[in-house]
Amino acid sequence: MNRCRITFQPGDKVAVVAEGTDLLAAAITAGLPIYSSCGGEGVCGRCKVRARGAFITEPRGQLSEEERAAGYVLACRTTAQGDVEVEAPPESRMEREQILTETARVGRLVGLFSEAGAVERDLEVGEREVFTHTPLATKLFLNLPPPTLEDSVSDLDRLYREIRRSRDIPSMQIGLANVKRLGGLLRGSDWRVTTTLGKRNGTVEVVLVEPGDTSARNYGAAVDIGTTTIVADLIDLNSGAVLGTRATQNRQASYGEDVISRIIYAEKEEGLERLHHAVVDAVNDQIASLVGEAGVDLNDVTCAVCAGNTTMTHLLLKVDPSFMRREPYVPPANAVPVVRAAEAGIKINPRGLLSCVPGVSAYVGGDIAAGVLASGLDEAEAPCMLIDIGTNGEIVLGNREWLVCCSSSAGPAFEGGGVECGMRAMQGAIQRVQIDPDTCEVHVATVGGAPAVGICGSGYIDCLGEMFGAGIIDKQGKIQGDAPCARVRRVEDQWTFTLVPASESGTGRDIRVTQADVDNLIRSKGAVYAAARMLVAKMGMSFDDVHHIYLGGGFGNYLNVRRSVRIGLLPDVPREKYVFLGNTSLAGARLALLSYEAMRKVHEIAERMTYVELCADPAYPDQFVASLFLPHTDIDLFPTVQKEMTCRKR
Repeated sequence: MNRCRITFQPGDKVAVVAEGTDLLAAAITAGLPIYSSCGGEGVCGRCKVRARGAFITEPRGQLSEEERAAGYVLACRTTAQGDVEVEAPPESRMEREQILTETARVGRLVGLFSEAGAVERDLEVGEREVFTHTPLATKLFLNLPPPTLEDSVSDLDRLYREIRRSRDIPSMQIGLANVKRLGGLLRGSDWRVTTTLGKRNGTVEVVLVEPGDTSARNYGAAVDIGTTTIVADLIDLNSGAVLGTRATQNRQASYGEDVISRIIYAEKEEGLERLHHAVVDAVNDQIASLVGEAGVDLNDVTCAVCAGNTTMTHLLLKVDPSFMRREPYVPPANAVPVVRAAEAGIKINPRGLLSCVPGVSAYVGGDIAAGVLASGLDEAEAPCMLIDIGTNGEIVLGNREWLVCCSSSAGPAFEGGGVECGMRAMQGAIQRVQIDPDTCEVHVATVGGAPAVGICGSGYIDCLGEMFGAGIIDKQGKIQGDAPCARVRRVEDQWTFTLVPASESGTGRDIRVTQADVDNLIRSKGAVYAAARMLVAKMGMSFDDVHHIYLGGGFGNYLNVRRSVRIGLLPDVPREKYVFLGNTSLAGARLALLSYEAMRKVHEIAERMTYVELCADPAYPDQFVASLFLPHTDIDLFPTVQKEMTCRKR
């Protein structure tokens, strides 16, 4: 088979691939991540590149005549027939993304060690719940008495006996590999050894036996595996100190931006294998970088805890997720037993353990259970709500007595998909927008302060809120073609609003919002709000009865609450009720890594949560349709917005 040399710019990255390989696959091979919301189906139009050389491309409606004339093609629908030079424009590249790694130190989220050596969560009721410091894996140094004629128990029994002298462990197990080397190891180390004890599915396993005293060197990794990003902590399991944090993009994004696209891709030949390696390789790279920076031996990393949505967990473990997109939407497993990390391809100590935070359903996963654990919502006296907004809007409502949850299909708009100038929160993405209602003057702020190349989710929320506040769109979301504003223009068959003109953008093209974009965003915000309202209504409550609304996740952390309320994405409640918690998935994984009590707690949380399937509720469509206005068909639900609109008319 002929081989083709594909050279990508910028960076002069090269992939040598078989003839007939598409340019998107070649970009993945070359290590240049390119947007592809649809998993290479050619329908999202996000993977636009300029190509020169020997190739065959399929003309697609996602490309304008001007773009075709300028040499643009869709990478996923263009196959190499020889050597090809490819230029990936800024708006098509996934790089330098703004990734949330921090967790808030406010409210009820602490996740720290106290001086007494316990993991704590501050509770609003003035109490303090303490998780004992019992990491998933602990090291114990032993100085065993050598056998004698009077004390002739076996080497394994001798090891167990010495462990039980300092630990109350009624049930222990050990693998055959350790038993085979035990006799020589004990005698070769003069009976001075360190055992690594792992909590594994209701029992304690002697994971590792090492010569000498290595008990001071015990580390673990807490990992948040998000659909778009992966964040990892390296933690000293003895002290609880976080030695470093690394973040990167989830490389699976090149196979599809949302979980449904990836599930569909997993059904293709070798699809599951590719998706599995994409996430595992990213996790391994993060852990390798962390141990290198900290000067830690990888063999001293004895365990890892991962939190992610149900699809991400299945792909991490290479479990077929295809059943989750077919009615009745049941995953192969919500809770997976603790396994060897090596079984999943995670490169830590070869006998190290891997635990995945349990999920609730196909579309409410371990990341949400970890968020509830980190927030302390499960121990609150008054009802509280946790909202995590992304491609899906996952919502949890409850307190110490009950927990209900649901997932709404918000679509990819908040992640920059399905909108003309959408992108993730990367360098040059517009994330803040202000519009003067009198002059129509626009001020934008971009990630990294770079020239604007697109708009990320928080930027779209700002833009929609500001356009509505300035009267550029009406309550039905229609761009007002007669608005006295030069930025409102008719382009082809729809009205548009220009945020940044071509002369000032980083792409040489207008950065704008189209009528189709507004319609898409209104559907997304409507899905989230309708789901939240359905959840409180099912419990016989209103939003006024909710004590706090926690916003978790990367997108939620950058939301402007005032503008989110103005467009009807978030409920109109006193602003002090909103609490930004940061990366609650990572915080929950960290707690579960450091305390087996917290690990048991998060399993209890997942089991307690009652999942509400909105698709099966006949009331949801009506709630959704009612939410497809700005802010809502029932303006009385948004009193502050109503007051604002009244003042504007005056």
